[in-house]
Amino acid sequence: MKPVLTAEEYRRVDKAYEGDLTDAMDRAGHAVALAASRAGAGYGKRVVVLAGPGNNGGDGYVAARFLRDRGALVTIHSFAEPATDLARAAASRASSAGIPITDLGSPLTADLVIDALFGGGIRSGVPEEVLAWMDTDAPVVAVDFPTGLDPDTGKVEEKAFHAVETVTFSTLKTGHVKGSGPDHCGVVTVADIGIHGGDSSMFIVEEADALRPGRDRTAHKWSAGSVLVIGGSVGMIGAAVYAGRSALHFGAGSVVVASPDPRTVQQVAPELLANTFDQSEGQLSRFDVVIAGPGLAEADAAAVVPLLAKARRVVLDAGGLTPAALEASRDGNSEVVVTPHDAEFVRIAGVAAGAYAVRSFATREGITVLRKGNPTMVSDGGLPILVTTGGPELASIGTGDVLAGMIGALWARGLEPTEAAFSAAYWHGVAGAALAANETVTAPGLIDRIGEYAW
Repeated sequence: MKPVLTAEEYRRVDKAYEGDLTDAMDRAGHAVALAASRAGAGYGKRVVVLAGPGNNGGDGYVAARFLRDRGALVTIHSFAEPATDLARAAASRASSAGIPITDLGSPLTADLVIDALFGGGIRSGVPEEVLAWMDTDAPVVAVDFPTGLDPDTGKVEEKAFHAVETVTFSTLKTGHVKGSGPDHCGVVTVADIGIHGGDSSMFIVEEADALRPGRDRTAHKWSAGSVLVIGGSVGMIGAAVYAGRSALHFGAGSVVVASPDPRTVQQVAPELLANTFDQSEGQLSRFDVVIAGPGLAEADAAAVVPLLAKARRVVLDAGGLTPAALEASRDGNSEVVVTPHDAEFVRIAGVAAGAYAVRSFATREGITVLRKGNPTMVSDGGLPILVTTGGPELASIGTGDVLAGMIGALWARGLEPTEAAFSAAYWHGVAGAALAANETVTAPGLIDRIGEYAW
């Protein structure tokens, strides 16, 4: 998994670094120049480097030299005189290379702007002369953070550059992935400049982390992972069917939907078994995982509580995300995964769904929380695990039911609950992006696509 540090933690690591700082700045500036080249800063292109007084500005001076060597028409617009020895040395080398250095001034027409001003670290608001540059029509490459973006929270108090690419160093920081960070950073490239270490604040799931268990040679439909979906109230049967079909397509061997209207379930999804809540209560021992809530109306919620008290492993989703359902599951000593979006988290936890609240709630209840969003956050009380593969294409009715089915399938197939949650979310996002490349994402279309990523 990719570690994510707070900006403050990285500053501590940076300050403690005892290596060659000039070499580190040269590597940083080279990485910025490569990003600028990717954004179109080639021979004859007009590039404006906005340089701040600190080492962020120093990286900009170095990048300017590399781009000048590639034939770009580079000018440096300095917000203030360099204030560190490294930045002064970098500015001197840029000046000796014949690169014009002038005051920040008013915005100019350019083919590319490099934001090497403050790296997001502004204590008293964005200066007026910098605000004017934020309206540039040119693509922007940001050094470490787009100016105006809080490097820890990802918040924008006033205004911030919108970068096509942000080059950061050694590791991602929380401001890149939280709040408005993804909207302003564009593609985030992590450049290795030789500075390592620090205590992570959270992690980002990579493909190698998103496991999908195989099947034994002697597996049969009830040993390959069995899932019971409880929901499908009148008028909402589709949600339970989506969850059930998703679990089946994502590798569960057998899936049953318990609904007030099992006959309709079988009519619309004959590949699924179907029965009533009462019938399912006597069969709970057959199921590895129970998914409770897709399409579950409030009027039917009380009838589900006795089943949850007897289940071994429970995914609570949608209509199952109530304090009573969670209490019943915990009273029965079940392992539990909950899948709320922000409003549903408030309903079951009583507080807003920040990283600290998610961890605290997971610890207090002894459960795994998957808080849906962009990014999605998963925690069983440990450091948050972020899933960044999902995008706005998944903002469609029923896709959350598909995710619940995928979690249930992976859990039933043998993963631990937290692993099942973040792995399912990862492949849910991958499948959504693949589908969106050719058509609008809908739940039925997504279900048909996820099987490509089940193994």
